[in-house]
Amino acid sequence: MIKRIVLITLVLLMLLSPTLVAAGDDSDITVLASDVEIDFPSRAVFTLEAESSADIIDVRLCYQVDRMNYAEVISEGWADFTPASSIEANWVWDMRNASLPPGAEVTYWWMIEDVDGNRFETSPEIMYFDDDRFSWRSLTSTIPQGSELTLFWYEGSDFFAQELMDTCEEGLARLTEDIGTYPERPIKIYIYASTTDLQEAMIFPQEWTGGVAFTAFSTIAIGIPPSELDWGKRALVHELTHLVVHQATFSPYGQLPLWLDEGLAMYNEGELDPQYRARLEEAVQEDELISVRSLCSPFSAEREKALLSYAQSYSLVEYLLDNYGQYRMLDLLTLLKEGATYDEALTEVYGFDIEGLDTNWRATLTSQIVVASKTRQYHPALIAVSVALATVLILWGARVVARRTWRRPSG
Repeated sequence: MIKRIVLITLVLLMLLSPTLVAAGDDSDITVLASDVEIDFPSRAVFTLEAESSADIIDVRLCYQVDRMNYAEVISEGWADFTPASSIEANWVWDMRNASLPPGAEVTYWWMIEDVDGNRFETSPEIMYFDDDRFSWRSLTSTIPQGSELTLFWYEGSDFFAQELMDTCEEGLARLTEDIGTYPERPIKIYIYASTTDLQEAMIFPQEWTGGVAFTAFSTIAIGIPPSELDWGKRALVHELTHLVVHQATFSPYGQLPLWLDEGLAMYNEGELDPQYRARLEEAVQEDELISVRSLCSPFSAEREKALLSYAQSYSLVEYLLDNYGQYRMLDLLTLLKEGATYDEALTEVYGFDIEGLDTNWRATLTSQIVVASKTRQYHPALIAVSVALATVLILWGARVVARRTWRRPSG
C-alpha cells in the first residue's frame, strides 16, 4: 500500500513539474520565467528565461488567437536571443502587422530546443489583450440560444449601460424575428466615452470611424458619450447586426453584397432617418438612383452618394422583407454562405436576378414616392379649410343624431 502511495506521489510530481518532455525523452531544459507585457494597442512583448546543460539554439513562441477561422490556425514567432546555455529571449507582436481588438484572447506557449536535440514545450497560457487605459465596468446578459452578451463601459451611470443593453437585446430579438439569425458566439461590446478614445484604441483608424464590428472576434468597439444615448442606441444596433449576420454567413465560399449587409444593419435600427429618406426621394424624382449591381461593391466616399447608397440599401431590404418575408431572406443568406453568386441566389429564392430586383424595386419605390409627393403638394390653406369643413360636418351630424334620438317615441 505504501509503495502504491509513493508511486502515485511521484507521478503527480512529474505531471506538476514545469518541464514537459517531448516524445517521452528526458530533457535538461528548464524555464525560469515566462511573461507578456501589453502596450495597448500597439504591441505585446513576450519574454522567456531558460537554461540547459547545452546551448539553447531555437526558441519559438506558438500562439492561437480565439477568433472565427475556416480551420485551426497555430502561428509561430521566432524569438530574439543569443544562443547559450542560459538565455533571455523575447518576441514582439507588432500590431501594425496584424492588430487585435480590445479583449482579444490569445493562447500561447514556448517551444525550446538545445544543441543536443533536447526539446521542451511549456504549458499553454492565455493572454487577454485588454485596453488598460480605463477602469472598465461590465454588464452581462444571456441572449438567444444560450449565448452571452457582455457590455464594458467606463463613463456613465448604470442606467446608461442598462439602456444600451436593453437596446441590444431588442435589436437581437428583431433580427431573429425578421431574418431568423441569432448570435452563435458570446459577444463583447466596448463602449468608449468619445470618438477620440475609440480611435486611440485602434491601429490606423479612419478619421470618420465612430464604431467598428470585429466580426471574426465577436467584438464591437464604439464611441458613445453618455450625452448622446439616443444616437448611440441606433449605432450600436447597426454594428451588432453586422456582427450577427457575419457570424451566420461566415464561409470561405462567398460574401454578402454590400447593399444587403448595410441594408440589414440599417433596417434593424428602425425607421429610416429623415435625411436618408429625403435623399432617396430626391434621387427618385430626379432619376438619379444607383443601380443595385453597383451597390454590391464599396460605396462612394462622396457624402451625397454615400447617403444615397445607404438609403437605397435600407429600401432594398425593406422591399424584400415586406413583399417576400423572413424565410426567403434567410434562404438568400444561406445560399450566399454556400458560395452561390448574387444572381444565382436571388433567382433561386425570389425568381429574379439583380437586374430584376432593380426593376421591381424601382417600380414599387417610384409609386410610393409619387403618392408621398402629391400629398405634400396640397397647399396648407387648402388643408386647413378641409379640416375646418370636416369638423363642421361632424358637429352637424352629431346634432342631427341627437335630435332624432330625442324625438324617438317612447313606445
